Amino acid sequence: MQTIETKVALITGGSKGIGYGVAQALLEKGVHVALTSRNKASALAAADKLNANTTTAAKAIGIVADVRDYESQQEAVAKVIADFGQLDIIIANAGLGKFGSIENLEVEDWHAVIDTNLTGVFYTIKAGLDALKQSKGYFITISSLAGTNFFAGGAAYNASKFGLTGFTQAVMLDLRQHGVKVSTIMPGSVSTHFNDNTPDAGDAWKIQIEDVGKLVVDLLEMHPRTLPSKIEVRPTMPPSK
Repeated sequence: MQTIETKVALITGGSKGIGYGVAQALLEKGVHVALTSRNKASALAAADKLNANTTTAAKAIGIVADVRDYESQQEAVAKVIADFGQLDIIIANAGLGKFGSIENLEVEDWHAVIDTNLTGVFYTIKAGLDALKQSKGYFITISSLAGTNFFAGGAAYNASKFGLTGFTQAVMLDLRQHGVKVSTIMPGSVSTHFNDNTPDAGDAWKIQIEDVGKLVVDLLEMHPRTLPSKIEVRPTMPPSK
């Protein structure tokens, strides 16, 4: 098993949802975490909450950054290295969804989804590439089962996640000879606030954020010789339709 204690992770969109669940799981393994959000108050509040509840010596910091802005991503990476001296893990998690028939899909909604879910991931790995090559680190993207299963009203979201799944697999082939491992995780329904959902007891059947966090830890701790490059994960028993 690979030891990950004292390593350093950058998680985009880490102030809530899946990103926050991953941050919790990594801190409990002794991994230092930098989480980003476009909202400074949210980033700092999430980091404070994580630090107050961790049982290890690992530290969380919050950084205001927008994945749609390459310079912002470069600044986030520079901040991580300035604070921790290294960068070993990048979790490209930031994402959003805009849904509706192509007849009603607005141009600005298309760009918001593609620029965040796909171009934002490109900016993230480009900004952190030199650091990951130096540390022989790990790059993990959070795609979706919508990256292989299309549905009506999902033109923008499907396009972004199909693209992200393919992008990540190509990057995996580009970087494996540098000792950098690359995986994409493709969850089904997760209990988060995504798409205006309010998690409650009715979401108990869904994947929970701590489940995704555990999956990330399992990937990071796996022997370096083995690379699960694409992982589909879904609820065991969704409600009957």
